Amino acid sequence: MKQVIIDTNLLMAIAQFKIDIFSEIDRICEFTHEIAVLDKTISELKKIAQSSGKDGKSAALALKIITAKKITIIKTDSPKPTDDVLVDYSNGGAIVATQDAALKRKLKKPIIVLRDKGHLELI
Repeated sequence: MKQVIIDTNLLMAIAQFKIDIFSEIDRICEFTHEIAVLDKTISELKKIAQSSGKDGKSAALALKIITAKKITIIKTDSPKPTDDVLVDYSNGGAIVATQDAALKRKLKKPIIVLRDKGHLELI
């Protein structure tokens, strides 16, 4: 079973672009998979959710969806930044879903990206 790990910015895209990333992941992943997020991603979302404005609301919604959908949370003990941990998981065979341009360049393919603010693509 492949692990699909969603990055912070793609989780926030749920509210920003009104996209159901979970059904999109199911649509493009024609193999058994488990959707997960890092505990570091949860921490980032909680920090952003404390801010006012659309980013705060997007992060708060993402946290609610993670809880409601019972998404697997990966515990990390690494002092590395979140993006570096995602690269490690990518090198280990996980598929990372992100729209962060700098992170996309570091990740091992395949990755999942947002296209045209409306659908996801496995590249």
